[in-house]
Amino acid sequence: MSTSMYNASAKFNAFYNDHVVLRATDQTELKEKKDLNIDRLVSGLAEYNEEHKTKHTLIDHKIQGSMAMSTIVQNEENEYDIDVAIIFNKDDLPDGTIATKNIIVDALERKCKRFKTEPEAKTNCVRVEYASGYHIDFAVYRKSTDEDGNDVYEHCGSAWRNRDPEVITKWFNDSNTDSNGNIRKVVRLLKMFCKSRSGWSMPGGLIQSVLAEECIQSKDRIDETFYYTIKAIRDRLEDNKEVYNPKDSDSSLLLNAKDHQKVKNLHTRLTNYISKLDVLFKDDCTENQAFSAWKDFFNHSYWGELITETAENRIMLAKSYGGYTVEIVAQVEWNPGEFIPLNEVLGPIPKDKYIQFTAIPSFFDFSKVEWEVVNDGDECVEEKDLGHFKEGISVREHTAYRGVHKMICRVYRQGNIVCEDYVRVQIK
Repeated sequence: MSTSMYNASAKFNAFYNDHVVLRATDQTELKEKKDLNIDRLVSGLAEYNEEHKTKHTLIDHKIQGSMAMSTIVQNEENEYDIDVAIIFNKDDLPDGTIATKNIIVDALERKCKRFKTEPEAKTNCVRVEYASGYHIDFAVYRKSTDEDGNDVYEHCGSAWRNRDPEVITKWFNDSNTDSNGNIRKVVRLLKMFCKSRSGWSMPGGLIQSVLAEECIQSKDRIDETFYYTIKAIRDRLEDNKEVYNPKDSDSSLLLNAKDHQKVKNLHTRLTNYISKLDVLFKDDCTENQAFSAWKDFFNHSYWGELITETAENRIMLAKSYGGYTVEIVAQVEWNPGEFIPLNEVLGPIPKDKYIQFTAIPSFFDFSKVEWEVVNDGDECVEEKDLGHFKEGISVREHTAYRGVHKMICRVYRQGNIVCEDYVRVQIK
């Protein structure tokens, strides 16, 4: 093994700029949604105040979270979140946190029509959710002045707690500047990894940001910076899976068992998928192998498209991909001896069923049919659970793990892959 890593930085930079960083049009759309809902809140509060003879007046608002830290990444499902601190004078709000959040819900309900769900009071915010996948979290703050004339901010959660609405944003932006911008790059790339499989349940952006800031390994190349930082995060989580607020070392960011499990999931996924990058350190690592390794890691079509463009594959394609195809027939054994075509099953497949996959190539002189089972979901915790290979025209698989999985069929002729196809299988 070599001590130097295969240099894929040019393609890695293109991946980062074109497929990771949120597009300017999407950034503008998020800002417009934020502004629109602030206007709705102000208008709804005016109606509420007039009706109830109150004076709940918004005095300021501040962007928080991934939008403020500029770490939102492209997401095909548009599951973007916008975090906004809405600030009131302390004397203008009731003492109770539930009563305060209910006022915000009432004001928004007056102006938020035809939404996926009604505005909803959560423990730490009031949420407005769009049918397209966006959601906006309004974190409520009250402002007062202490005896020395300093501004004091309190956040409306299960109780009122002292919290500066901008302290985390300032911490992140200062740390990122000190790292020459590398922390933000790593966080964006780590988010892409954490979002790469639909069945995964992974920590939120703040926890990822804290881990990246703790473990940042700045190198000359972006691919090396990312690799060595996630390796350090993996090793850090091996020793300690607790994550604390970066501005309050006594305050854990893991509030319940689910949060702790998500951090364990991150450690497991990093352990499994970093090992797939070992090929990058082989002396004879080829361009095709490097792109394949990053494709396995990020599960993104960008890397797959690069593989088909490499010189060695262009030669193979020119010789062997002339019109060869394969059709996959998949049938679910719903009851013993009773088969239903997979595409006729409504919704996810239950566990403990068997699926028969049959390959029908468009030609007869093939030499081998290979199947690759690619498993996803948080029940696939061990390396052995993530997938395996089989050979044969027809194979049988058991639905064992919740998540969205893939069955890939590759047909060989004269030692080369001449065609492939796949089917997705969702298991509940």
